[in-house]
Amino acid sequence: MMDSVRISRRRLLAGTSAVVGGVAAGGMLSGCNANSSGTSSGTGGQSNGQGTVTLTVMYNNNELTKEHIADFEAKNPGIKINFLQNDTTRLNAMLASGAPPDLVRGAAVGSANVNARGLATDLTPYLEKSQVLKKDDLLSVNDSYRWDGTKIGQGAYYGIVKDWSQDATLWYNAQLFDRQKIAHLSETEPVGYDDLLAIGKKLTSKQGGKTSVYGLGLEWAWNLYAPLATMILQQGEKIYTDDLARTDFTTTAARRAVAWYVDFAQAGVGPTSLAPLPDGADLSTFMAKRMAISQDGYWYGGNFVKEAALQPVVRMAPAPVMGDHRISPTYAGIGAWIPAKSKHKDEAWKLMEYFMAGPPAQERASSGWGLPALKSLLPKLPQELPYQKQAFKTAQNELQYAAPLPDSPYVTVDAWNLALDKHLQRAIKKQATVEEACKAITDEINKVLKQGKEQIG
Repeated sequence: MMDSVRISRRRLLAGTSAVVGGVAAGGMLSGCNANSSGTSSGTGGQSNGQGTVTLTVMYNNNELTKEHIADFEAKNPGIKINFLQNDTTRLNAMLASGAPPDLVRGAAVGSANVNARGLATDLTPYLEKSQVLKKDDLLSVNDSYRWDGTKIGQGAYYGIVKDWSQDATLWYNAQLFDRQKIAHLSETEPVGYDDLLAIGKKLTSKQGGKTSVYGLGLEWAWNLYAPLATMILQQGEKIYTDDLARTDFTTTAARRAVAWYVDFAQAGVGPTSLAPLPDGADLSTFMAKRMAISQDGYWYGGNFVKEAALQPVVRMAPAPVMGDHRISPTYAGIGAWIPAKSKHKDEAWKLMEYFMAGPPAQERASSGWGLPALKSLLPKLPQELPYQKQAFKTAQNELQYAAPLPDSPYVTVDAWNLALDKHLQRAIKKQATVEEACKAITDEINKVLKQGKEQIG
């Protein structure tokens, strides 16, 4: 179970854009029937002629398990689930053919592209009638699924988060801090990024030309857009123009953020795409006490439940800051959405209610593998072990600093990550200055934004 979750988490943050280019922009959203009567809202679909509907669901099998499916089907005898393992290429093909699944895995951050193309169903009418999922019970992380036709954060809901994490928060090994006589990080007050890098340099040690202990891990391979965007927002600057159609990465705030990453990489403080870990993630190195700090978020604590030797020394700390504006965002917020052309929206909503608020949601919350998307489930977070109590306290305090990351419908998170990594590498290898790298990032992303706007209109 633990291994499967580790793999899942690595993959989910590596692919926060559930649907990428290649599918023509959809038309107007189809009408939404909020009547959760258990009957199909479509006319085609797959029915056995005896009133049983087959619901096609694309998700990860270690998140929506066989046991969950059997339980749901037992409680909803008129619905059978045809499960498809999550596959972006297959999803794009199904969307393009006009025969999508009825419920799809996807991230809240980055959903603007899907919503602006009219691919998702407006779930607001369902939320307004549901006795299970209610708008006033949704944590603000769900706002990244909202879209009003011009920007995220307001308007209709086009998805519901399954679980999420304050992904910029830190986990550290207090024993390695003590060994270098470095004061522990605060449980409530954030460390500045410059101080964090200085601490990381002190904690890094090498033997025989090889790194024996990394001072700081950033999970470089998972996401660059979200942490860099966070750094810029914390300095009070914007990522996009008001129409979300252009970016400027040559601002003072953006150059400072990029320079920090270049300094981090050139100092050899932690893994990068130029010097990756063999398994591509921080966890095994952190567990082996060869990494002092890892920027991974609340969910990381689930790894230590069976690690008695680590429990006394691991601590969770707030998201670091670069500037005066404190925010602690999620980089993804994984959940689900119902395609606009689903043939069985009512049945898909029933599964949504079961998965986001029923037994699977309660299991996830009590396991500590992420924060729940509902306020009512927060008390279920584990607090039996001392490190869990400490993490719970820190995570609760961080909630007041939650804020959505900017999201343009004209570019995907994947496109951002590719451009950022390419030009960061050039700066790290001194093939370009930070200023030149920032100019190149601006030019490349603006080209993508222009193409995206032309496609969507």
